[in-house]
Amino acid sequence: MDNERFKFFTSCAPGLESILEIESRQLKMLPIRDEKPAGAPLESTDEESGGILFEGTYTHLMRCNLHLLTASRIVIRLGEFYAAAFSELRKKAAKLEWGRYIRPGQKVNIRATCRKSKLYHSDAVAERVLGAINDHFGVGTQPVKACTQDAEGQQVLVRIVNDLCTISIDSSGDLLHKRGYRQAVAKAPLRETLAAAMLIGSGWDARSAFIDPFCGSGTLPIEAALLAGNIAPGIARSFAFMNWPAFKSEPWQELLENARKNIQPVKVNISGFDRDAGAIEMAKANAARAGQMETIQFQHQAVSYLKATSNVGWLVTNPPYGLRTEENKDLRDLYARFGEILRSEFAGWHVGILCSDRQLSGNLKLGDPARVLQFRNGGIPVRFEMYFLT
Repeated sequence: MDNERFKFFTSCAPGLESILEIESRQLKMLPIRDEKPAGAPLESTDEESGGILFEGTYTHLMRCNLHLLTASRIVIRLGEFYAAAFSELRKKAAKLEWGRYIRPGQKVNIRATCRKSKLYHSDAVAERVLGAINDHFGVGTQPVKACTQDAEGQQVLVRIVNDLCTISIDSSGDLLHKRGYRQAVAKAPLRETLAAAMLIGSGWDARSAFIDPFCGSGTLPIEAALLAGNIAPGIARSFAFMNWPAFKSEPWQELLENARKNIQPVKVNISGFDRDAGAIEMAKANAARAGQMETIQFQHQAVSYLKATSNVGWLVTNPPYGLRTEENKDLRDLYARFGEILRSEFAGWHVGILCSDRQLSGNLKLGDPARVLQFRNGGIPVRFEMYFLT
């Protein structure tokens, strides 16, 4: 299996495929064309996920889980076939190489989606696939059992579109935004993967000063510190592939060792501010768990007192935008004041603002953004607007 090549799908928040592709190319991974039928759902249980299909070895899959900053989940394509009847589905699914990824008696979490197909009942499809797995292992083996909790079993994703059935095996386990450091969460938290996408999308060079004036529980400054330190996001967590019968610890340990050797001291000035003292305490606790307590300067401070820390730098932030905080709260004055500070204090800086309301971001009076990324944050459509202040 070490040199065998297979397809695997790397999911991300819709709209961030370009950022994920930048990352993947740095890992020498090239996307391949996905020829799934039109209208097919993607191989992910994450909300409305997009993503990219790759081809590579088992080592490539492990490396992507370890290093990709913006990916949500990575699944391996186990098999594809046409099935127009439940008997056909069970018979063909039983022939797949389940023994590489599942052991007899193991719990599995089968999630099925069906569209434009004769087999349209997702629960019935999941039931037949469970039967197929047990058919594969045969009589006399301990039966594989279905469960509904991700943490309890190996996740199996079944997609049927136009009678074409695609079966995939999740290699990640917990979603990849769970780096392991964020236990304390402030209001309107930003997923780690989205924070990383904002940093990469902003073009931050990981050498210039970095400021987040609305840092909340610290996700953006912590992700900035991890990026500056070349710290692999998966270096301190486990993955579903580590429980596969085909898993070999030697190549995984080699990948981990190389990742540890490539960690660099963080020499850049990274600052996080928030007017909520409780949020700053959360941010410090999260930074400590990430091993970045000495790297980031957190300070309890309202945006009115914000000053540039150098002549050149990056300010990237997720300010309040109404939908995730108190209802009917008028934030126009906050944005107007924030815009005044940016225009007067941050000439020569790159600025990235995440917002769901173009009227709010218009109150910054920064002109038209140089670039815009659009994606969803917690189900809310948002825009990441990037500016260069002169």
